[in-house]
Amino acid sequence: MHRTNRRSRPVLAAAATALLTLSGMLLVAEPAHAAASRIRLGSAADASRPSWQGPAYTMNGAGAVVPGSMSRAIDDIRGGTGSLDVVVLAGSAPATGSRTPECDTVMTLPGVSSCTTWTLTTASDAGNAQANADVRNAEFVYFAGGDQCRYAAWKGTPLEASVESVVAKGGGSGGGSAGHHINSPLVYDACNGSVTSSEALANPYDRSISFTTGLFTWNHYDNVVNDSHFVARDRMGRLMTFVARSVKDGLTTAGSAWGVGVEESGGSLHIDRNGLATAYGKTSYVVLGDHQPEQAVARKPLTYTNYKIFKLTPGTTFDFAHRPTCGYYLRSVIAGVPDPNLYDGTPQTTCTPDSTSTLTETEPNDTRDTADDATTLTAPAALTGNLASSGDRDHYALTLTAGRRTDIQCAVPGDYDADVYLLSASGSTLTRSVNDGAGTDEALTHTATATGTHYLEVAAYSGSGTSTYSCTLTTT
Repeated sequence: MHRTNRRSRPVLAAAATALLTLSGMLLVAEPAHAAASRIRLGSAADASRPSWQGPAYTMNGAGAVVPGSMSRAIDDIRGGTGSLDVVVLAGSAPATGSRTPECDTVMTLPGVSSCTTWTLTTASDAGNAQANADVRNAEFVYFAGGDQCRYAAWKGTPLEASVESVVAKGGGSGGGSAGHHINSPLVYDACNGSVTSSEALANPYDRSISFTTGLFTWNHYDNVVNDSHFVARDRMGRLMTFVARSVKDGLTTAGSAWGVGVEESGGSLHIDRNGLATAYGKTSYVVLGDHQPEQAVARKPLTYTNYKIFKLTPGTTFDFAHRPTCGYYLRSVIAGVPDPNLYDGTPQTTCTPDSTSTLTETEPNDTRDTADDATTLTAPAALTGNLASSGDRDHYALTLTAGRRTDIQCAVPGDYDADVYLLSASGSTLTRSVNDGAGTDEALTHTATATGTHYLEVAAYSGSGTSTYSCTLTTT
């Protein structure tokens, strides 16, 4: 398949940068805020419409934008139609490469009119009039990776209020790494330096463990503390400590705290306006502490029994609005020593099966005429298969209802780069998701204009393998 949007991106990006420079759209803030810099890509005019359909959030384990979850958030906010503006907030400029790495990715996604990067290196920059105007006129604010302590310093500033206004009007917020930390109501701010799991477990009141409260509290996301780069940097132990401290110090309510750990290298949680989180790319974890720690005092190792840990593999969901009481495994920390195998376990409780219906592909299904019949499935539904050969295409026949919105999120294994297309009954492409890279998830949204048969096509763009992909279909 030929897709110019992938192969021509470097040329287009260079041409766009040159054009923007000539047209004066690369702006430096006024001298009163010399530390602040502004770079805008895309349209110079702000998108405008009476209402937006969010909020929506993205919580990423590393600083980079994850196309699958970001596309889903953008579609949520714009209701699948029109375009919107994104602002990226950064506490420092990238050390090398592009000055706008997040916007470079965002501008490749459907439904984006502009993306503006603001680099704000001092606390006083939070009062920058142009930065606040750009944020308020945007529909999504993305916090870049870096130093969450700099972001925490924006508490109580005009910039905090500006970001909150975006979410209040039905927009969204998100970020990666430090930007992930700042989007939880209890922020591990790292203002006294970073802490490792072993250090935190040995002394839960290590001076490097400091928190900021009262910054952003998003709907359905209360009593949460975020952590990033989760498995790669072995941060389960320190997140357990953050949870225990939250309960012990009364930093959360109802005697419990929830830790959310997201992995790097494409890990992300998309959270919709109803509080339903969907895992993208890599496995994420939710860690619940629902009682007081047996020992959490300064200069003594932590003891906390029976953390409840929910493991969210790509494509699975977690309802923050109605938090589950099943499906978790248990792990403890005794005198600073955690149980083995913190990142996997057999659930102690079994959740009642939901109404999700599942169909596994049957070859041959390379054309619409040989499509697997999923027309009798009721949403939420799961379609699973593999792209076992180069150029493999799997087709599924679906029944869509006029006026109903369908969201399709496909978790793709690392064996291959898959693309997803939604086709009309006659085979024309209604919408598609063609994110780059093996193992990169795909997501699309469509509101049907007519009731009847449609087709989902999952196609191998590059690579192949026997590992299973899973596409989850929901309707609203």
